[in-house]
Amino acid sequence: MPPAPQLPAPLVAPDWLARHHAQVVVFDASVGAHRGAAGRIAGARPFDLDGVLSDHTAPAPHTMPTAEAFEEALRGLGVHDGDTVVVYDAAGVYSSARAWWMLRAMGFDRAAVLDGGLPAWAAAGLPVEDRPAAYDGPRGSFTARPRPGLLVDADAVAAALADPAAAVLDARTRERFAGTAPEPRPGLRGGHMPGALNLPFGALQGPDGLMRPAGELRAAFEALAGERERLYFSCGSGVTACVLALGATLAGYGETAVYDGSWSEWGMPSERPVVTGG
Repeated sequence: MPPAPQLPAPLVAPDWLARHHAQVVVFDASVGAHRGAAGRIAGARPFDLDGVLSDHTAPAPHTMPTAEAFEEALRGLGVHDGDTVVVYDAAGVYSSARAWWMLRAMGFDRAAVLDGGLPAWAAAGLPVEDRPAAYDGPRGSFTARPRPGLLVDADAVAAALADPAAAVLDARTRERFAGTAPEPRPGLRGGHMPGALNLPFGALQGPDGLMRPAGELRAAFEALAGERERLYFSCGSGVTACVLALGATLAGYGETAVYDGSWSEWGMPSERPVVTGG
């Protein structure tokens, strides 16, 4: 592979990826119905969040695997420490942000999300192969270097809710946040954490599915968090919370964390408090 290019930002446009395609590792991080579906950017490898790249021994889905398991999975996908990685998904900017955040949490900064995902790539007239993401090449030498604090647990979120200098933002829909719509995972309580703020992840994207400009992203966060700079993000299972983390990074926030278990953990029957309404 030719020398890896420097990323201009944690978000790259389809034309940037088209120009540098031969120099980067491309991952398809699609989940759900899009997982394993035919239709990929040429050479895309599977970042399987519904499979090997989540810890299935944990009670909540999409839990971050151990550093050892993550390292082994990335090596099996041929990733080296000096590579440049671009992640996309077939839904737009959805689960790709989770893959990007996981890489950051494991000490790998040479990664970016494809703005608009596969739909934007196809809309730009760029080629899509009629096959699913796959990789059967040589192993890589990726080294996991965990960064404590980028993925946090329920106790850290509870502390943040009690901290006037921090804000906890929930990326779920307004109806799920209010408890007026059922949770898609059985057994979970409806509603939200007392003191949490609702910022549906789709609010950070325009009608074209692209992330909004940095100034608009900053305004969206400040409308809820005010002058607070320490932000924590939650969602249903730790996936779309990472879209908020991506948006906050683009908006210039530096103290951010994702609640790994998210509502799949907090919403379980327990003594953790839950409220309903807006």
